Amino acid sequence: MMERSPLTWRWCPFDALSVGELDAIYRGRQQVFSLEQQCIFVDADGFDAASHHLAAWAADRSVPMAYARVVHAGQKYAEPSIGRVITTAAARGSGLGRELVARAISHCRDTFPGCGIRISAQSRLEAFYAGFGFAGVGAPYLEDDIPHTEMLLAG
Repeated sequence: MMERSPLTWRWCPFDALSVGELDAIYRGRQQVFSLEQQCIFVDADGFDAASHHLAAWAADRSVPMAYARVVHAGQKYAEPSIGRVITTAAARGSGLGRELVARAISHCRDTFPGCGIRISAQSRLEAFYAGFGFAGVGAPYLEDDIPHTEMLLAG
């Protein structure tokens, strides 16, 4: 595994993102979801403004190494929701994805104490999220032609 640059983690609400940061985040999301996963869907779904955004920035990269958003409770689901989780190709296999999800869960616990956390996980990642305590609720379903499972982490 190649050595990576030191990372700067940053949480912020949508309005605190710079235009450059937002552009880089959208490019990173498109790179992973549209190009790598070959999924055609509307990424800018209207929930970004009602979210906090976490990105792991490296000085030598034009897009975040990892990114997730937390949609505020009451917006998409009754609970806060972690979504748009990505690790870019340069970060895969480094454990950065686990760190990202752990940080997102911690943020939810701090910002929405006592609330559960609901996600719409790609079904192939159920075991990954189960490792954090998430449990599947309901039957699998197709979202953007990809099998997904709704999962809940109790509050």
